[in-house]
Amino acid sequence: MSHTLFISDLHLCVKQQHCTQVFLHFMRHIAPKAEALYILGDLFEYWAGDDDLDDPFHQQVIRAIHTLAESGTRPFIMHGNRDLLIGKALEKASGATLLGDPTLIDLYGTPTLLSHGDMLCTDDVAYQTYRNQVHAEGWQQLFLSQPLTQRKTQIEQLRTRSEIEKQHKSREIMDVNAEAVAELLREYGYPRLIHGHTHRAGHILHHLDGYTCERWVLGDWHETGNALRCDAQGCHAEQFAATSVNREGSFPKGTRAAATR
Repeated sequence: MSHTLFISDLHLCVKQQHCTQVFLHFMRHIAPKAEALYILGDLFEYWAGDDDLDDPFHQQVIRAIHTLAESGTRPFIMHGNRDLLIGKALEKASGATLLGDPTLIDLYGTPTLLSHGDMLCTDDVAYQTYRNQVHAEGWQQLFLSQPLTQRKTQIEQLRTRSEIEKQHKSREIMDVNAEAVAELLREYGYPRLIHGHTHRAGHILHHLDGYTCERWVLGDWHETGNALRCDAQGCHAEQFAATSVNREGSFPKGTRAAATR
């Protein structure tokens, strides 16, 4: 059956070789069977700018996406909070299409809104202030005007500070705000919503203004890979590792994650 796959929060980097191998296995054996693959942010642990395209590790990831595009599966990439500086050069090199956040698509007849998800975490006021700053065009131009090595150093420092700050924040503050979700669903006509960012994979039903909207949250790729598979019948979550993919490139029994209906 024709289907589309959604993934996010892979946080690929040289230090996470297991995750990278799972991703490459996924791109060779699972993704080519789909009509399209949507990567909804944080493909990389961080992205300092498109002038880092020649990095061997980045080339490996970009080549995998380009090969997928050549196979006939359409890849799409949305910026995440870790890789918001992905630009046109990476888009061209990978053969993918960059998406705005949010983006509304028709998914087998069901209006479906796609987002990375961090815009919905409005209870974290400090993060939203930071997010507004780094999304400003002027800030990005000034940051990208610095030498690449200097940018990477600054990003590493920001990541370290962020990890320390997270230790003092409750899980509730770092999750999506229910009213922010409701406002977004109203704005786009009560669609299905798919997003990542929170690393809390799940399926939630929102009963809003007489409508029932489903919200799918994509999981991260810390231990195993996971994807949301959608077709004309609906969506379900899949989990897998490089060793759990059989030679035919399909999910063996026991790797489908239970979905909350």
